[in-house]
Amino acid sequence: MATRLVVALDVPTLERAERLVDALSGIDVMFKVGYEALYGFGVPLIARLEAAGTAYMLDVKLHDIPRTVHAGVKALVRPGVALLTVHALGGGEMMAAAVEAAAERAAELGIPEPGVLAITILTSIAPEDLNELGLMGGPGENAIRLAALARDARAAGVVCSVGEVADLKNFFGTEFAALCPGIRPAGSGHGDQKRVATPADARAAGADYIVVGRPIVEDADPAGAAQAILADLRA
Repeated sequence: MATRLVVALDVPTLERAERLVDALSGIDVMFKVGYEALYGFGVPLIARLEAAGTAYMLDVKLHDIPRTVHAGVKALVRPGVALLTVHALGGGEMMAAAVEAAAERAAELGIPEPGVLAITILTSIAPEDLNELGLMGGPGENAIRLAALARDARAAGVVCSVGEVADLKNFFGTEFAALCPGIRPAGSGHGDQKRVATPADARAAGADYIVVGRPIVEDADPAGAAQAILADLRA
């Protein structure tokens, strides 16, 4: 499929998030609800997204014992949730519990099953940081190892940097989805991201989804910024 643009609603207020939803709902984007929005004003924001009829991603990064993650996923799945995330470092049993819970709850509600994506190695982590975490090898090696666990747990795909996408697709096939954060249009600052790429780089690598936050949400014309990235993806 064509690379899909996911706009991160990483903003401090409900009013600002709702303005972004209004500005971008007519454009072919998906929204990402992460910690800041979910914990700060998640209930009204999710109601607003459901009213707009737009698909969204819950970037909850669950990482706990399998039973707790199973219960958490069942509580999160609802109409409009297209994707949700867990940490691959939680292990295969935990990821399988998340996939099972998503399928169960979707069947109960009569809605499409959301895809469970497993976080591999955060794009804020540089190669030299891995030793501190006790992980041997580079980011790519660790990401592929964790992706194998996610595939065996029947996850829909993983969250990884653009640098890992080609190997991911080579090992696990094109149907195993790759969502890439750390995307910055050419000329944008990197912020706290250490392993970044442009939208064109992500498209060329075969990414299924790219997540863009600040370059869109902090722009005076977020719709124009999103349209420019979409044009880059389609070039």
